[in-house]
Amino acid sequence: MATSPENIGKYEIRGVIGQGGMGTVYKAYDPAIGRFVAVKTITKSALDPSELQYALTRFRHEAKAVGRLTHPRIAAIYDYGEDVNIAWIVMELVNGKSLFEHIRDKAQFDLKEIGEIIRQLLDGLGYAHTQGVVHRDVKPSNILINDDGRIKISDFGIARIESSTLTQVGDVMGSPGYMSPEQFMGMNIDERSDLYSVGAIAYELLTGRKPFTGSNAEVMRQVLNEHPVNPSQFNPSLSAQLDWVIRKAMAKKREDRFQNARELSDAFVKGIEASIRLSSREHAPTMADAPTMRITPDLVEAARMISAAQLPQAAPVPVAAPAPEVHPGAASEISPEAAKKARVLFVDDEERILNALKSIFRSSYHVLTATNGAQALEFVRRFRVHLVVSDQRMAEMLGVELLRQVKEISPHTMRILLTGYSDLAAIVGSINEGEVFRFISKPWDNQEIQKTVAEAVAIALELADAPVGLAALPDKLTAGILVIDQAQEIFRAAKELFGKRCEVGYAKSFEEALSALASKEVAVIIADIGAGEEDNTAMFKLLKQDHPEILAIVLTNASDSELVIELINQAQIFRFVNKPVNLKLMKQHVDAALERYAQFKSAPELARRHKVAASSAAESSFAQRFAARIRTVKSWFQPAQK
Repeated sequence: MATSPENIGKYEIRGVIGQGGMGTVYKAYDPAIGRFVAVKTITKSALDPSELQYALTRFRHEAKAVGRLTHPRIAAIYDYGEDVNIAWIVMELVNGKSLFEHIRDKAQFDLKEIGEIIRQLLDGLGYAHTQGVVHRDVKPSNILINDDGRIKISDFGIARIESSTLTQVGDVMGSPGYMSPEQFMGMNIDERSDLYSVGAIAYELLTGRKPFTGSNAEVMRQVLNEHPVNPSQFNPSLSAQLDWVIRKAMAKKREDRFQNARELSDAFVKGIEASIRLSSREHAPTMADAPTMRITPDLVEAARMISAAQLPQAAPVPVAAPAPEVHPGAASEISPEAAKKARVLFVDDEERILNALKSIFRSSYHVLTATNGAQALEFVRRFRVHLVVSDQRMAEMLGVELLRQVKEISPHTMRILLTGYSDLAAIVGSINEGEVFRFISKPWDNQEIQKTVAEAVAIALELADAPVGLAALPDKLTAGILVIDQAQEIFRAAKELFGKRCEVGYAKSFEEALSALASKEVAVIIADIGAGEEDNTAMFKLLKQDHPEILAIVLTNASDSELVIELINQAQIFRFVNKPVNLKLMKQHVDAALERYAQFKSAPELARRHKVAASSAAESSFAQRFAARIRTVKSWFQPAQK
């Protein structure tokens, strides 16, 4: 082993901190200033001549990248030098160990400590990003923890500066366990790649394991194609909020991640706080958290009749929801009659909104309220909630993400999204994943929201004791699929995908479709519907008034969120597929629609609950021309007599 030099430049060498294939990191003393420093070296003779120039260029690049950064979370660089044998960077000496060494030594960090590590890490990275520097190799060995707990980010050797041409698109840089999908694919990267790496580090700290493991090739396959298991599956003390933060930080697409370090930091800290509350059970909700409400008889039947006024006035059907699983100290908080009420949970981070909703519904339902997603999910886990109505834009967890998790925890709980802004991707995504029953725009109409909530409650009560999952499909179906499109490409694809299972028909227009619907039983309609084609939307609205059992899948390139919400709320569109059509995705949606059709066929009352009320479409010229023909549609379904 070679002996350490006495000096490197003006710096007096006092010991070795670490050693690698290309060089050594020394502890040194700067006599001019009187401080200890770290001197990171590259030994030129240790490198192949073909690699030397590139390595030196990167080394100089690191000095340039970090030399311009001045931040308490970034290990400062003081000097750079070269001679015939070595090149060196003089940098801030950190008295401590790397995060990698702590993990290797099985160090146990509590939730508060993990939150502080990630917060400080993002604080430093966020500053670097604002200065146009992307680290590109964020991993535990490049995170130094001082003896007093302060974080220092080091090794910007493959960092990208906005003006740099050192690395180009196609270069693969990073450490596999923490690399983003775009890094594996050699794409141009930005600060969101660093945020992905932070998500992977946070995952490891929270669970004691990396999100993806195996050989480099296997890790790459998983990063590109799979999603990591929720951290809470390995660490039950973690909140659903923290699961959401990690999933978002490690999203495959950059546009689906947090867009800057501050966003991720704020969300992660809130997730840690929610996990600490969950662990301590300081704020575990009980039915005592819900307001006391006046007990009125026959509320379930009233909800049923409100949601389907066209049904005959039959004798009330007794429905008794099971008693909720409550905190032992709350056993006497709910009377037997109150336990029969449907439970509706409203979620919004604005108290005034919750107060307004409570005033509308407290006489009809047992109302629960939550101001964030984590609290709402805890209610759903502990009590049998029939309906969750959530705001979309909440600081800690978006409404669509909350409702997705509600669906996983309690599949029969109905879900409604309150939305006051136009986020088409979120709206379509939540419908396509089956997470949302209806949308309600803010500000709402009191009569309309009461009607929509009652419809959802009635369906929830219908589903309360039904088995989880859709009906199994036979190999051959009697009902078919009808494709409505000017061109025949989708028809040919559908015939190839589903022709062996059921009959696939074709119609060039909605008028032709009515003839087909009158002659054969159709379970699913796949229709191209352009933005602004009023007759197309009117057709679906009219069809759903008499035939709610027929599922509609719409192909569209529409960018109008109001149109999409209208189609969902007034025509009960089952799924949306953007053009150009992804056939694999379309097949998934059609399979789900066929299963739902089978479910309706086995439980006609459930289909009847999805019957939409007459709308302004009934007054259009289209309706006047085709309303009678729609009533001739061939179907097993018999709507209740008015």
